[in-house]
Amino acid sequence: MLNIEAIRAQFPALHRQVAGQPAVFFDGPAGSQVPQSVADAVSHYLLHVNANTHGSFVTAHESDAMLAEASQAGADLVGATDPDEITFGANMTTLTFALSRAMAQTWSKGDQILCTRSEHDANVSPWLLAARDAEVEVQFVPMRDDTTLDLDALDELLSDRTRLVAVGAASNATGTRHPIATITAKAHAHGAQVFVDAVHFAPHALMDVTAWGCDFLACSAYKFFGPHVGLLWGRREFMEALPAYRVRPASNEIPDRWMTGTQNHEGIAGTIAAIDYLASLANTDESLSRRQALALAFEEIKQHETPLLQRLMTGLAELEKITVWGIRDPARLAERLPTVSFTHADHTPLAIAQKLGERGIFVWDGNYYALEVTQSLGLEPDGMVRVGLLHYNTEREVEHLLGALRALG
Repeated sequence: MLNIEAIRAQFPALHRQVAGQPAVFFDGPAGSQVPQSVADAVSHYLLHVNANTHGSFVTAHESDAMLAEASQAGADLVGATDPDEITFGANMTTLTFALSRAMAQTWSKGDQILCTRSEHDANVSPWLLAARDAEVEVQFVPMRDDTTLDLDALDELLSDRTRLVAVGAASNATGTRHPIATITAKAHAHGAQVFVDAVHFAPHALMDVTAWGCDFLACSAYKFFGPHVGLLWGRREFMEALPAYRVRPASNEIPDRWMTGTQNHEGIAGTIAAIDYLASLANTDESLSRRQALALAFEEIKQHETPLLQRLMTGLAELEKITVWGIRDPARLAERLPTVSFTHADHTPLAIAQKLGERGIFVWDGNYYALEVTQSLGLEPDGMVRVGLLHYNTEREVEHLLGALRALG
């Protein structure tokens, strides 16, 4: 099991106090805190390297080596075998807009794109706008009442006209996990490609593009304890063939053809440190590969997060005026991540977030850009209160939250 005290000691932010009490960071779905090792990696690059690439001097060589290592680390994180399939950018949203613009050039009028009602808008708007430009139809896979995706409806929507299915590995609003391997198999049976938004999934469970069979995947390092950097994986055959928008002097080889312009080198250095931090949680010997260590680390993360989720769900179920949205059945908690959104019969989500914030408990309110979710659930414009548990959170913090909610009446 994870040594939580040792883990928390690595995160300077977790020592912060509000009104004389330790701050409780349940805002992880919007951005996790970072360990000291990540900040040190960013600082080291800026202070001791800080050069552009492909120069004939030592700091340029060091930058080239760092970027190569980052590609390998990214491949290890997502389960890819080819590090050149990893692209870095500003964030998942920016990378997805760039990819969607390129993919739209390959679509024709009459083609079809499928999104889902369970998505963050970063996995909707890029495809809506690209489809608009290409005069392509967009349809949505609906959610069931428990916020799982209606796969029967997916079967009905898929056709030989379908070019892309865009789906999240997990909902950033309800925590619901989606069966990516099953969805990919259904899409591929109709010749469609699959794009996976794994931003919310990444800090909780092991991504595996090989097992899932998808064609593209994007995530953001600032959700898995790193800096504000986006990561995109795409199959070599597609990343080489798609018409990337780039400046003329830039290399046409992957991944450079997708990373035109000077990248956030210090952030990418910090991303390596974030991935290595995750791998270090396995407490294994050095004979294991980074990928093997990550697989063990995420098993340990699951073992820590699951009891916290169970306690939170049990405690919320005891509060009559609170409604949890999403999977609530204790026997089905494996189908969700430890992200819980709820509403209160007497208080708006904003009012609850403000009251909790005054007590040093950090939660989010609103729709968290998951507009399709809150619209489908009839929860606009106020949205929900979202509590996001991460592996650095504790049972004491969960009890503190439940006590504060009880005090609301």
